[in-house]
Amino acid sequence: MNGVVPANSGRLAGHMTAFLNYCRIEKGLSSKTLEAYSADLSRFYSFNQPAGGGGEPDIPAIEDLRSYLNHLHESGLSGRSIARHQATLRGLYGFLLREGLISTDPTAFLTSPRQWQKIPKQLNLQDIERIIQVIATTRPTGLRDRAMLELLYATGLRVSELCRVGLGDLNLPMAVIRVTGKGNKQRLTPVGQAAIRAVETYLAGARAELLKGRASRYLFVTARGGCLTRQAFWKLLAGYGRKAGVFHGLSPHVLRHSFATHLLEGGADLRSVQLMLGHADISTTQIYTHVMRSRLRQTVEKHHPRA
Repeated sequence: MNGVVPANSGRLAGHMTAFLNYCRIEKGLSSKTLEAYSADLSRFYSFNQPAGGGGEPDIPAIEDLRSYLNHLHESGLSGRSIARHQATLRGLYGFLLREGLISTDPTAFLTSPRQWQKIPKQLNLQDIERIIQVIATTRPTGLRDRAMLELLYATGLRVSELCRVGLGDLNLPMAVIRVTGKGNKQRLTPVGQAAIRAVETYLAGARAELLKGRASRYLFVTARGGCLTRQAFWKLLAGYGRKAGVFHGLSPHVLRHSFATHLLEGGADLRSVQLMLGHADISTTQIYTHVMRSRLRQTVEKHHPRA
């Protein structure tokens, strides 16, 4: 089995069920994540069933994993979907290794072909400044939207994380924010001074004006006292983008990608960016290695005597 030694071959379905139970009970993953894992594993299981559909498949080895990922690519799946399947497999095989069901983890040797990876859209600093400047800060909603945009670019939060930031999650004196991400995992992320000033301006009166005496635990609120939904913020941002003349299809995720790219361009290491983005696996962050390669080339050209 090329390094994969199953202790209980012929029980792949049972191992998958045990893995999903581990994710639900011990890791506390959300129902949405569990549904995605289950769908990925069901497809993986079907692919590895013996010809004719009889019998249980053994734990697939590295060649089987590569064949499966190539199959997904040939089926027309997007690079993002293939990357998600690969992350699911990494989780499964990591679990099998911890349980002593395999002796080595073959997913450690998987690399995604370059053609599967789609470099995310990003904005330059001038584009971001243009979007910020078109937001009318004469209204409470404008002050809120500007504070949200500044905080999004300053921290790289997911839009769902941004919309659900609590009033007590942002520590203005210490310039840090407590974020509750996927699987209810919490992380602390530093916040830049521009974002701090925008939030302070919003809190000085705009938030209270929107609430009109209502109470709310959320930092960014609507006139009804609830938190702004991610769909609503998505539409607001797209509207500001059109007004600023920025490309069609502007989304909160573009700001998140811009945050990561600009950090790496400025000299940040990949591990630090992983922690701030809240990626569980650094392989997810490695989509930004094109930035690292570019910086390495510049370093060589600048400092090597024979560059």
